[in-house]
Amino acid sequence: MLDAGALDTLFRHARTHNCWQDRPVSDAQLHQIYELMKMGPTSANSCPARIVFVRSRQAKERLRPALSEGNLEKTMAAPVTAIIGYDLKFYDRLPELFPHNPEARNWFANDPKGAELAAFRNGTLQGAYFILAARAVGLDCGPMSGFDNAKVDAEFFRETYVKSNFLCNLGYGDSSKLFPRSPRLSFEGVCRVL
Repeated sequence: MLDAGALDTLFRHARTHNCWQDRPVSDAQLHQIYELMKMGPTSANSCPARIVFVRSRQAKERLRPALSEGNLEKTMAAPVTAIIGYDLKFYDRLPELFPHNPEARNWFANDPKGAELAAFRNGTLQGAYFILAARAVGLDCGPMSGFDNAKVDAEFFRETYVKSNFLCNLGYGDSSKLFPRSPRLSFEGVCRVL
């Protein structure tokens, strides 16, 4: 089992940040996040997540028109904003990713609705792995919806089969500006053991 410090970093003390210190996030850290998150399981090793790291001022300005008013300031201030997307044609990579079953591509290529569901589900799983990986390399996260997916897709995924899922601001959060942690539901209120 992970030690208490690691569990605190990943879950118990980790928070969603809205205010950011003026500290950069390096390319090496972005690579570290991906190298960890890619190891999380997806069905048929489909790996449909696609990520655009928005860091430059110019790229942030391209993102600005898609942001809701409540997410604008914190996103523009974040050192990096990751657009977590999912590839609707992820199955084209299955011969490479799931080589022991040559028929795997056809499971999805012949079922567009099933492929879309699998892309969204597994891309969302990978988005969760992304958050944990970012925390594991010492960064804070601010995952969010509250943006216009169609505008993001038109600006960052034009002429692809990738759709945006959610945004995740990355950096070093300003803990002095956090709200108190919101309550969570109890085991008994959510779980059943049969």
